[in-house]
Amino acid sequence: MKKSRGRTGRKRRRKHLRGFMDGVNCSHKLDYIKLKKWLKDRGFKDSNLRPAEFLETGRGLMATKALQAGDLIISLPEKCLLTTGTVLSSCLGGYIVKWKPPVSPLLALCTFLIAEKHAGEKSPWKPYLDVLPKTYTCPACLDHDVINLLPKPLKKKAQEQKMMIQELFRSSKAFFSSLQPLFAESTGTIFNYSSLEWAWCTINTRTIYMKHPRRECFSLEPDVYALAPYLDLLNHSPNVQVKAAFNEQTRSYEIRTNSQCKQYQEVFICYGPHDNQRLLLEYGFVAMDNPHSSVYVSADTLLKYFSPLDKQRKAKVAILKDHDFLENLTFGWDGPSWRLLTALKVLSLGADEFACWRRTLLGDVASARNEQQALDTAAKICQFLIEETQHVLLQISQLKREKENLKTHLALVEMLRSEDLKILQRSAEILCNLNLAT
Repeated sequence: MKKSRGRTGRKRRRKHLRGFMDGVNCSHKLDYIKLKKWLKDRGFKDSNLRPAEFLETGRGLMATKALQAGDLIISLPEKCLLTTGTVLSSCLGGYIVKWKPPVSPLLALCTFLIAEKHAGEKSPWKPYLDVLPKTYTCPACLDHDVINLLPKPLKKKAQEQKMMIQELFRSSKAFFSSLQPLFAESTGTIFNYSSLEWAWCTINTRTIYMKHPRRECFSLEPDVYALAPYLDLLNHSPNVQVKAAFNEQTRSYEIRTNSQCKQYQEVFICYGPHDNQRLLLEYGFVAMDNPHSSVYVSADTLLKYFSPLDKQRKAKVAILKDHDFLENLTFGWDGPSWRLLTALKVLSLGADEFACWRRTLLGDVASARNEQQALDTAAKICQFLIEETQHVLLQISQLKREKENLKTHLALVEMLRSEDLKILQRSAEILCNLNLAT
């Protein structure tokens, strides 16, 4: 009898430990209690989810019961959503309607978030604002030294993202000044660059897609944003499928799962079939073992492997450019993409084969020599990118020791580069096997 009691005790202890491995329940924390009460007052009925801290993903939502395909994960009433309609019905509305040229829906939402955050205790949105991240890890917020460690195509997009927020800030100064009658302090101190960057990142990383009717008081940019308190705690996984949409009958934003989820495990949704560069750019995180991930080959890298003495080189590059074959050339988990190999085949055409470039673009074989050269060049590019990635990973580990303040951001780029290295090593193996087969 004693033995059996001991076993039950061990079982209970194991169950308790597993609970911590799955996620630590955070619903007792004051911020979440206040948020849940605020949502309840607006008609939200929560059934299956609890806020929790997870080892892999950080903050997220945990299932309180097992979920089956087709189950409703969450239904958030319209009253809980923060949209441009919310902004127009606030004290900012009159100022937005009067302002010419009209502000964009994005700027209206940014302005509202900054104003409400500044209002502090007086803001009716305080319970939501209190659980929003204080800082973000979008490339726009990364230090210059960290941006330099990103792969070339992403580095370019990160710089563009930074410039876009700077331009939005510059062009919005006059509009912010027009709001002075609403504030005791100077609008210059309230609507500063860091507050706009925070608001922009909040909207860019957390909004759900929801189309709103066109309003004259806004510019022509699409009005498709809605901030969804509590729902925005759901993390992304590339391996799940969900159906998400605004339900006109219930006047709620609903998400149904197409996957199963065990009790006490993290509930995931899918933000889309994005590779890691896109996830980092848009949301500020990287997904490990992401099946959609790829390593991009820039046109500069591609052309390094072809002689400038080739008389048809210029014409080949023009053909690739005209047919959009100099962009989105990648290595993936299954090796070099068809687009990359096709671009390499066109660049490898001999003088006597050049006339059949059209057929090559469509996937025809020009010659055995052409096929072999394309594979050889793909292997060389792959090896070059492996060495480049290993070099960057060394730089990152050195910087992590030297710059304590950049550790979080460096760890993020390290994850991206480590995943890239795995993909490239896998591609190198595939190319080696292909070469052996030919």
